[in-house]
Amino acid sequence: MGKVVLAAKSRQGAGSAAARRLRRSGRVPGVLYGRGGASIPLDLDETEFVRGIKGITESTIVSVEVDGEARDVFVKDTQRNIMDGKILHVDFYEVDANVELRQRIVLAITGNPVGVREGGVLEVPMRDIEVQCLPKHMPERIFLDISEMKMGQSVLVRDIPLSEGVKLLSPGEKVVALVKFPKGAAVTASDEAADAEK
Repeated sequence: MGKVVLAAKSRQGAGSAAARRLRRSGRVPGVLYGRGGASIPLDLDETEFVRGIKGITESTIVSVEVDGEARDVFVKDTQRNIMDGKILHVDFYEVDANVELRQRIVLAITGNPVGVREGGVLEVPMRDIEVQCLPKHMPERIFLDISEMKMGQSVLVRDIPLSEGVKLLSPGEKVVALVKFPKGAAVTASDEAADAEK
């Protein structure tokens, strides 16, 4: 997927009444928080925004063109109406290409483990990990194939393959996924061990 590009205009007028007028015309009010701390009120096309952000994560860098000037940003907060799901407001945070970022990355777990096919129970206690890298190296997701996991095996954070330039910040010994023995099998195994000691 190529970089998402969203067109925006500097928003004129502040307050809830102005925001309501924007929404009625099919636009979305937003704010872009710049690298220097300044904020720019924005006005975006609702349909284009919804289509553009489909499938992205909090670590996806998108490009927002504000009055023709492109800025790389994260979509940090999207407020929605709890009744109809329509977008009420969006916050963007600008990124600096030369400054490393700390970010939580979604783990995309794929595959049906061997151990599960043999009757084991899969547990996935972690759904994301924290990394640090330059924006150009920032992954949207980290894919982890667990197809070969056998019963009794686990995958730790330090086992996750990371691309070049990406540093792991989450504790390496934390368990990401494990295939547990079914309860009955665990009891049987312990009984057999006890019998062997007699």
